[in-house]
Amino acid sequence: MKPVRWGILSTAGIGTKKVIPGMLKSRELEVAAIASRNLGTAQSAAAALGIPSAHGSYEALLADPTIEAIYNPLPNHLHVPLTLAALQAGKHVLCEKPMAISAAEIEVLRPYASRLHVREAFMVRHHPQWLAVREELRRGTIGELRFMHVPFTYFNADPANIRNQADIGGGALYDIGCYAIVAGRWFFEGDAERVSAVIDRDPVFKTDRTTSGLLDFGAGRQLAFTVSTQSAPYQRIQLVGSKGRIEIRIPFNAPPDEACRYSIDDASALDGSGIRHVDLPAADQYQLQAEAFSRAVRNEQPDASALDDAITNLRIIEALFAAGASGRFERPVPR
Repeated sequence: MKPVRWGILSTAGIGTKKVIPGMLKSRELEVAAIASRNLGTAQSAAAALGIPSAHGSYEALLADPTIEAIYNPLPNHLHVPLTLAALQAGKHVLCEKPMAISAAEIEVLRPYASRLHVREAFMVRHHPQWLAVREELRRGTIGELRFMHVPFTYFNADPANIRNQADIGGGALYDIGCYAIVAGRWFFEGDAERVSAVIDRDPVFKTDRTTSGLLDFGAGRQLAFTVSTQSAPYQRIQLVGSKGRIEIRIPFNAPPDEACRYSIDDASALDGSGIRHVDLPAADQYQLQAEAFSRAVRNEQPDASALDDAITNLRIIEALFAAGASGRFERPVPR
């Protein structure tokens, strides 16, 4: 297919360090331009990454008639305003997660969803290990999936970092808790009916620095997770079924240039002797995500399903915050 021409909205680290390098590997798209509020910053990023064009404002990039799709990695509070501006300029948009700070915010995008593709950037859904493990569950490799445990942590106490600024959508739940939620929805292939949470907030930043949640997916299926922005770096997904267990070793930040591994435990022994490993070739989930979006631009009719999916994620996040405050189970409000 004709490569889709992309513009990158800002020089945010997630873009320059992870997403753009993945995109540059692909023949199905072209990273044609990058923008910053400072022209010199945009030019430096463009030179470092080999991007042909640099713009000194977001508005200039959105006005570029040669750009078809926009990747929006701006801070959380700017996701909806700049995604809306891009849609109004006639551009398809891949927006970083979470798509908004509240579910209600997203509704302003709905009038454009039947004409232009607008999706939330959960790259993990495109990684072969997530696809393979879901197929293992569908085949009944570990029987019926009963519960999941998901720890996901890192340490960042920099007050200047956007993840530590509460008023613009910082904190553990917005930044990485959303991945635990998506993991539960992906592997259970359903949605949480009620949630509870325990939240510890940084006394200075006021962000949730450690949040633990329990999600009830119905029929006895449960997801327990802990996410933290001030703990030793660690991540796993444990899926425990009626006949066995699957562990994904690096579920969220899988290295793009190394083989990845998940493990299947047949539960024949507690000492781990029943564990076998499944190795998959190296894959860049950011490349795969951009290619999937580019193929949708060329071949699929836009619809609002991706917005509805993002709204569901945010309804669960909102319910977790409410549960942390009330001390009770809360139910995500349906759209």
